[in-house]
Amino acid sequence: MKQLTAKELEKKLKEGQSLHMIDVRETSEVKEGKIPTTMNIPLGLLEFRIHELNKSKEYVLVCRSGGRSSRAYKLLQSYGFNVINLVGGMEAWEGNTE
Repeated sequence: MKQLTAKELEKKLKEGQSLHMIDVRETSEVKEGKIPTTMNIPLGLLEFRIHELNKSKEYVLVCRSGGRSSRAYKLLQSYGFNVINLVGGMEAWEGNTE
């Protein structure tokens, strides 16, 4: 499983790298704060909304602590997507939120 730490992600964003991120938490959780530019697709809806994603892009997967994003990783990888799991999820994130 490809992984990225919160510090590594924050550094990439500060460097201006264009990253595609999916927060797989429930909408109510995301309302409390999410990493800027992250799209929200709750884990339970991910398979139904997979057509919205592009296999030519790499996606960083985010959740509260890393469990749900690990499950999303396995699902998307099985469909041929290039994905990275954010280690520790939002609990590890110290950067800006919106």
